[in-house]
Amino acid sequence: MKLTDNEKRDAIKYLESGKPLPEKYRFLLFDDDREVELLWNGKSNEVTNVVLPFQTIEQIDEPRSNDKIGLQDSLFDTSGRQITGWTNKLIWGDNKLILSSLKNGPMRKEIEAQGGLKLIYIDPPFDVGADFSMDIKIGDGEDEESFTKKPSVIEEIAYRDTWGKGADSFIAMIYERLKLMHDLLAEDGSIYVHCDWRVSAFMRLVLDEVFGSDNFKNEIIIHYTAVGLKAKSKKFHQNTENIYYFVKNRERAPYNEVFEKLDTPRTASKHHFDSETGKASRVRDENGNIQYFEVWENKVDNFIEVPALRGEQKLGYPTQKAEILLERIIKASSNDGDLVADFFCGSGTTLAVAEKLRRKWIGTDLGKFGIHTTRKRMVGVQRELKKEGKNFRAFEILNLGRYERDNFVNVSGDLREEEKQKVQERKEQEFIKLILTAYKAEAVTSYDTFVGKKRDRLVAIGPINTPVSSQFIDRILEECVMNKVTKVDILGFDYEMGLDTSKAKEYGIDVQLKVIPREVFDKKAVEKGQVKFYDVAFIEVEAIKKGQGKIVEVTIKLNDFSVFYNQDDSGEIEEALKPGSSKVIVENGQVVKLSKDKKTELISKEVLTKKWSDWIDYWAVDFDFASRKEIVKEMDKDGKEAEKWTGDYIFDNEWQSFRTKKNRNLELVSAPKDLPKGNYKMAIKVVDIFGNDTTKVIEVKI
Repeated sequence: MKLTDNEKRDAIKYLESGKPLPEKYRFLLFDDDREVELLWNGKSNEVTNVVLPFQTIEQIDEPRSNDKIGLQDSLFDTSGRQITGWTNKLIWGDNKLILSSLKNGPMRKEIEAQGGLKLIYIDPPFDVGADFSMDIKIGDGEDEESFTKKPSVIEEIAYRDTWGKGADSFIAMIYERLKLMHDLLAEDGSIYVHCDWRVSAFMRLVLDEVFGSDNFKNEIIIHYTAVGLKAKSKKFHQNTENIYYFVKNRERAPYNEVFEKLDTPRTASKHHFDSETGKASRVRDENGNIQYFEVWENKVDNFIEVPALRGEQKLGYPTQKAEILLERIIKASSNDGDLVADFFCGSGTTLAVAEKLRRKWIGTDLGKFGIHTTRKRMVGVQRELKKEGKNFRAFEILNLGRYERDNFVNVSGDLREEEKQKVQERKEQEFIKLILTAYKAEAVTSYDTFVGKKRDRLVAIGPINTPVSSQFIDRILEECVMNKVTKVDILGFDYEMGLDTSKAKEYGIDVQLKVIPREVFDKKAVEKGQVKFYDVAFIEVEAIKKGQGKIVEVTIKLNDFSVFYNQDDSGEIEEALKPGSSKVIVENGQVVKLSKDKKTELISKEVLTKKWSDWIDYWAVDFDFASRKEIVKEMDKDGKEAEKWTGDYIFDNEWQSFRTKKNRNLELVSAPKDLPKGNYKMAIKVVDIFGNDTTKVIEVKI
């Protein structure tokens, strides 16, 4: 008999409450063979139980746009209010680590204090041939163009891990995550899993095994009602997808009947129900005629007609789902104030609908662009609700950040301090070697701060678990002056906000700050040369002060922004272009449109990023950055919860401007805010068109 600690704990709970043990214990306790079981290469009941603290990156309390900040809550303000208590959570990272940390870590208490997680909807990557590139708009007005953003390497890695061994690797991926979801779900919770013909047979068997076939409720069929010409085929056109609906405990899970409004009324016959016989009969008048009445709504069933997304509804996200679908699911299996989650949230449809239906939510995604798309969408939902006089909740953006990286070099096990130190040093050396290989640099050993060399530039690597600081850069500059070094690359996962490198110019040293991407920890990506480092973006802002009394009006003006990206090889694309066609590419820090003349086949190039602001998709301001400390909750050695200040602060999103599909304009001056006299650190966050964010901190004296 092999039971995990969690299974033992759960079994004791069932026995103490006098409830029957779930079916899975029959097989765990008595070694019975399952009548039906899905087997795949490498099948294991092992489930990760790592617990990592969550870093709070940003908090969005209220969606402010044009009004003067601080003067909205007047006596005559009829706009919606923020609901206090639970703060909704948007989490960037690997959902396996996130689920494990939610299930086993301090946040579980927070979830259970809200009544537990009542509903999960997931739309995992079930399309083996999926293309996760997406179209991104650039510019505005008549100059507006679009180009294709390729998937990030981390998304390609996840896709490779999911489908690298075909169905085996997909089932292994989804099985472990469903096990974690099952354990996290409340006893009266429900789960809806979206798939299609490619994996539906596997998915049903996995769900039967994890949740128990007795807890199966429905297979829901989605029919997409797109009208138009269909490609020629030797089979029926594939225009449906499946959703499997399971509950954790069929005796406790709620179900609310959902009705849809009809465009035109239908007639239905009146019925009389006989409580003694349990039979229904039609109601007739004195002449024996059947009585009818008009019906303006219809009770929904397990077949859903979903119209194709059109116009502004489409956010450019490849797997985006229609709100009508999530509205039906959320209404059926949750109630006002319940907690809903989507662990493959993509463009945030589940979260947007949950917010509109007054549910609390948790959303996670691996793609940074997906998190950014969702952030914009949820700010838009907040603004919409506030304008309509409806209440809304604050939300925060979290990630596992440095703690996920810490996990890479941490030494666990019962080792003596001396042995632990040796293992730690070896792991740190492996870490440096991995990053140098990914950066295509060679190792050097004759310096204190430099660990590598790439062509004529020396390379320094910042710490794995803390941001590159001004003290770290000072040490590098001292060694540069001592050894007459003039060209330096500094590689770091994070950089201290407000970092000033102007001293390097005084010494005549060319310092380039590079961001180490998360995918550096994937050895296959490193070996294939897929890891791309990118420059830290440059932001130039100014604070404009107005007034001289006790209260001063402050606005922030964005003056400049620059990034340097490479995504494409123009030479290869020029050769592949057909005469008369064009393609938009990203090369050497510019978005360029390549066109091949139909007659001469000559290539012309047009730079589309005509203004520095064309690179910006979103920016936001925190007028008092040092006012909110970042506190993380960790479990100590005794399993007790402990709070700790990380030394960082949370970006409090007080004002924001961003582009949408409908409105491509971007404000470059914030709304004003009244502030009393004092010294302030103001943070300005800019998100570029690729979804990468950079934050600059300025000191302002009032």
